Amino acid sequence: MQLLINIDVDDLARAEAFYRDAFGLAAARRFGDGGLEMTGAPVPFYLLRKEAGSEGAAGSSRNYRRHWSPIHLDLVVEDLDAALARATAAGARTEGEVREAAWGRIVQLADPFGHGWCLLQFLGRGYDEIAT
Repeated sequence: MQLLINIDVDDLARAEAFYRDAFGLAAARRFGDGGLEMTGAPVPFYLLRKEAGSEGAAGSSRNYRRHWSPIHLDLVVEDLDAALARATAAGARTEGEVREAAWGRIVQLADPFGHGWCLLQFLGRGYDEIAT
């Protein structure tokens, strides 16, 4: 099995700049003006240009305002403070304060396209600190 991450955006150039500057990804392959593969994470990210208002899942229309989904992505980083500074400088918005837990630290973000992200910094044994 292989995992791919597909992210709908309305502005491919802006998305490329954000994901490069915020998360350190690099452009790898372009698919005309409709898609871009970005690498630098354990799985590739595919930025897919989809116009706001175009048809999304189940007949809904796409919008790039902040939206909620039960699925989101967590990025594990070595230094949460540095990663947060880089992401917000690139245009991410924080959604709450950095929180601490037995396994590490976490902060919630939204990218410029309304998608939710979390930055995690594992401490000690990471999730093994709370595994039962």
